[in-house]
Amino acid sequence: MASISSLGVGSGLDLNGLLDQLQEAEQEKLVPIQQQQVDQKTQISAYGKLQSSLSEVQSSASDLNDPELFNSVTSNVEGESAEAAATPDAPPGRYDVEVQQLATASSIATQGVDEETVLNANTEASLDVTLNDGTAQNIKVEADSTLSDVRDAINASDAGVSASVVFDGSQSRLAIASESMGAEAGIDSVTFNGLDGMALDDGTEIQGKDAKLDVNGVAITSDSNQVEEAIQGTTLSLTDTGESTVTVARDEESIRGAITGFVDSYNDMKSTTADLTSFSSEDGETQAGDLLGDSTTRMAESRLRSTMTESVGEDGLQTLEDVGISMNVDGELEIDDEQLDEALSTQPGAVQTLFSGTDESAGIAGRVEEELDTMLGENGMVAGAVTGAENQKDRLEERYSSMEDSIATTVDRYRTQFQELDSMVSEMNQTSSYLTQQLSAM
Repeated sequence: MASISSLGVGSGLDLNGLLDQLQEAEQEKLVPIQQQQVDQKTQISAYGKLQSSLSEVQSSASDLNDPELFNSVTSNVEGESAEAAATPDAPPGRYDVEVQQLATASSIATQGVDEETVLNANTEASLDVTLNDGTAQNIKVEADSTLSDVRDAINASDAGVSASVVFDGSQSRLAIASESMGAEAGIDSVTFNGLDGMALDDGTEIQGKDAKLDVNGVAITSDSNQVEEAIQGTTLSLTDTGESTVTVARDEESIRGAITGFVDSYNDMKSTTADLTSFSSEDGETQAGDLLGDSTTRMAESRLRSTMTESVGEDGLQTLEDVGISMNVDGELEIDDEQLDEALSTQPGAVQTLFSGTDESAGIAGRVEEELDTMLGENGMVAGAVTGAENQKDRLEERYSSMEDSIATTVDRYRTQFQELDSMVSEMNQTSSYLTQQLSAM
């Protein structure tokens, strides 16, 4: 078969040009499919935006549906004697804390020796450590140990004490301290067995002490500076002697932030769906959103709006409007800050029930979360719409590939027909020339 470049050589016709025109005409059959592919990709992207905005509402509803949010408290301390960390179990209140004494550890040091001196040449040694609570342990020391080796042996043991080497300016001493604070955890005795020159310096002994404090006039003793349950649900960290005031209050700022986040996520979703379903006509040009007329978007927005405006419970706060959250004419939520703050201050339990519900029934946030779980779930309507759009995209790709094959087949057929035409016209031209010559000869 002759190549395309040879078409027209025999006939003198511009068959190459004609074939190109026919191929271009055939390629036009792909344009509608290409446009449908673009539209389908745009729709899938738009569904992605819808899913994302609904997921944000779902996440904010989940945060607001957490009962622990409404139990959260904050602690504030005025004064330098203590710090406080409150848990959700801490009841709101004001507490006067007076610290008279901090808890301390017990410690003692040995008499000075040369740090490099071998204390038990060629023989094992030991030391006995006894604490005030009766705990006692014998600590083995390997042969040919120095002061640093004894320190390491103590620190490697589980005797309830720690050791360090201290240089006093002329000699080194072994300082031993109880790991726990308080009078009961103090060091009762330390006995050195087979360690030459090792003896305690009684003048360095410091007895452990318990912390002593008053909370609202109630005397409290603690063997640690971390005092738990002196205030219910609150841990006091004692830092100095003196007076402090601890205030435990409901964390209204976090609760308000969660409510505001819920409202903002809903309004963002509303703005997204408005853009996706918008329609405008200016200067004779029309602009339509990527999901204009889409039933899935319309239904998702409608069901969510209905869930948001439903009443919950039979008494107390039953609707969003009861806490100052209303829906304007554009379908967006607006917050009356003063009304919301008053509800949080005077009816915290009712606000919690409104949003997170009770053991028997869900609140508004819980209902929204459940509704969105259904919409966005594997078999939900939004996921179904995305799957349908992706399947249509795959079908268009198959149709495009099939059309390309059909066009190639048609062009090949044209090429074959042109080659036959070229040969036939060439033969006819040769016959015509021969007959002309014969007739001229006659």
